[in-house]
Amino acid sequence: MLRRRGYQGALAILSDDPDLPCDRPNLSKDFLAGKVPEKWIPLKSRKFYERRDIDLQLGTRVEWIDTDGRIVRTADGREFPFDRLLLATGAEPVRLPIPGADQDHVRTLRSFADSRAIIARAEQAKTAVVLGSGFIGLEVAAALCKRGLKVHVISRDERPLEKVLGPELGDFIRQLHEEKGEVFHMKNSIACVGAGEVTLDDGSRIPADLVILGVGVKPRVSLAEGAGLKVDHGVIVDEHLETGAPGIFAAGDIARWPDAISGETQRIEHWVVAERQGQTVAENMLGARQPYRDVLFCWSAHHGVSIRYVGHAQGWDALEIDGDIAARDCLVRYRKDGRTAAIAAIGRDRQALECEAEMESGRR
Repeated sequence: MLRRRGYQGALAILSDDPDLPCDRPNLSKDFLAGKVPEKWIPLKSRKFYERRDIDLQLGTRVEWIDTDGRIVRTADGREFPFDRLLLATGAEPVRLPIPGADQDHVRTLRSFADSRAIIARAEQAKTAVVLGSGFIGLEVAAALCKRGLKVHVISRDERPLEKVLGPELGDFIRQLHEEKGEVFHMKNSIACVGAGEVTLDDGSRIPADLVILGVGVKPRVSLAEGAGLKVDHGVIVDEHLETGAPGIFAAGDIARWPDAISGETQRIEHWVVAERQGQTVAENMLGARQPYRDVLFCWSAHHGVSIRYVGHAQGWDALEIDGDIAARDCLVRYRKDGRTAAIAAIGRDRQALECEAEMESGRR
């Protein structure tokens, strides 16, 4: 976006990931399921960055940020001066202190390398256990099921995705997965991991050649903390996504910004949010002073059924269903304090887009 807006100065991307920036949602969807080739996953080729004179530094760990001297220092001692800085360090998977979870067949999913490692292990496996029934856990379960593995889903929740989508959609999603042979163990967790099995809290044992921990992520804020920036379960930014240090911005999974309607701060871990916030930051680095007021949009795929989610409802007073969930033709509204805070749609893409436009008009 900086280049598209005419910025011609020095521009560097520092990433501790050895792989090119990639299509991260695909890592738990079609790529993991074996439906698309590896060459489709990088967002752009290396030549893309070279042609736009973007200094892409992969496998580079930033160790320290000097907010006064305007310098970023890497672990290998190099220094990068800056006039404007974006912190987009994202999040990292939560690893629970489960006995045996340090074994090689126990994995988390966040990076391109993680997805490749899971695929390599899945090719030799017959059974898989997924801990977590959120978006990532269920998408991984569906992908591994498509690869022919017997999949068990373990979760402390009563229903999958109930906290986000409500009980009706939660029951529907569980049914979709069960129809494909997945087995759910709800209101349970893993007590320990053995060489070829897991033991659950209730004492039952399940064969497991592969174990995926999908219990959530935590924002990577250590750099921001070390730089003296304000941190509270994320990096605190204003409506322009700028931190308390002028010229230093944060976007994506680490950013906590004020909601345009409630005024409360929020941090959202979704791909489109990170993408749009990056674009807004680029505009503001060039002096636009543009507030970030986009409405959340995300999607989740479950055995051929795609659920579109628009808005953000941390809770709701009423849940209204228009249509028939079982028929895969519905729009669910989550209402809070008399307004629609979010919607979830199956088979109603146009209506979902119309709802998004309505929500965004209310923020302008």
